[in-house]
Amino acid sequence: MLTPNYEDITIIQGADVAIEIHLINDSDSAYDLTNRAVTSKMKRNYTDSAGDPDTVSFNAAIISPASQGIVNLSLTNIQTDALKTRGRYVYDVEISYVDSDSNTIIQRVLEGQAEVSPSVTK
Repeated sequence: MLTPNYEDITIIQGADVAIEIHLINDSDSAYDLTNRAVTSKMKRNYTDSAGDPDTVSFNAAIISPASQGIVNLSLTNIQTDALKTRGRYVYDVEISYVDSDSNTIIQRVLEGQAEVSPSVTK
C-alpha cells in the first residue's frame, strides 16, 4: 500500500526538467512497479479538462528494475518554455495496474503545486 505524498516543485522555464521519485510502501520497502504504468499531468486548476491548452503531460517512465520503485518524470525545454509563469500549476502522479478481476486500479502517489520560474533569456 502507498500513502500519497504532497510536494511542491519549481520548474525552470526553457530548461529540461527531470524528477526522480522513489516510491516506498507503508512498510518502508521499495514499492514494486512490476506490471504497473505511471502517468502524470500538470494543470492550471484541478477542474481544468484534460483537453485544456494549459494541461501538460509529463514524460513518465518506470526505471528498470521496476522492483526498486523508481519513477522518472521529465519535460523538455520546449515544453517548459511554453509554460505560463503567472500563478501556479497543480500536478499529480498516478500508478495504475489491472487486478485479478480485470479491474483497472489507479493510485495517486504524489501531488502538489508547481511554480514556473520565468526565463529571461528566450
